[in-house]
Amino acid sequence: MLIRKSFSGLRALLAWNRASYALLSLLVITILLILYIWQPLVQEYLALFDPAYPVWVQVDWLLVGIFTFMSLMIMAGADLRRDAQVAFVGLVGGLVIESWGTQTLLWTYYTNERPPLWIIPAWPIASLAIDRMLRMAERLLPAENDKTYRRLYAAAFAAFLLIMLAFIWPTFDKPLTWMALLLCLLLILIPHDRRLALLTFAAGAGLGYFLERWGTTRECWTYYTGQTPPLFAVLAHGMAAVAFWRARLLLAMAVSLLLRRQPLSRPVRQ
Repeated sequence: MLIRKSFSGLRALLAWNRASYALLSLLVITILLILYIWQPLVQEYLALFDPAYPVWVQVDWLLVGIFTFMSLMIMAGADLRRDAQVAFVGLVGGLVIESWGTQTLLWTYYTNERPPLWIIPAWPIASLAIDRMLRMAERLLPAENDKTYRRLYAAAFAAFLLIMLAFIWPTFDKPLTWMALLLCLLLILIPHDRRLALLTFAAGAGLGYFLERWGTTRECWTYYTGQTPPLFAVLAHGMAAVAFWRARLLLAMAVSLLLRRQPLSRPVRQ
């Protein structure tokens, strides 16, 4: 009875609906497909378990915690039409970011793939979780005092640019790095909504810390600085979240215009 009440309370708090369970099913199917397609990597991971110790002691609880949190988040107030746009932008954006980082050797994966396709599905999952975190932050934090948000926006993104310049300096001769820097500058200098941009940046960086902490300490990927993780990598998740948010707004606008567009009438013959 207590478990049922707790589950009902959690379902009400996170506004789960039919779409929530459909989204969770898609997540489970995606994970199962990854495990099936990349079986050698799974077998290599399972080989690390020592039969002399209980399995529950050797379980990667940080990874379990991250995916449990993201699973609960993506189920909150799910809307399949809107979420399809978020996931699509996250998928494409993640592929672009991973290609930039691995091609310029800012970071490398233990499989030496540039980039590995098995990591790409993690981006839309994280994008959906950040979307939910942003919606919760919008409800909790006040929208007043625009001057404060302007100052925080200027300070946060100026600091990010300085940290980014220092981190990517060794790859300044790469066209992909120049493109990444130009995109960040455009997003920062042409703000859509400073408050939402700040909240998105904070949500992305918050989740990004745990993702980067897991990946770098398990040596799944390694940055050229050897840090676990570098500050730029954490903040870059926030900047990526801002880029994905802006891209989704443009995509939603384009979809809306296409749906509203009326077919051209044929000219009447005289």
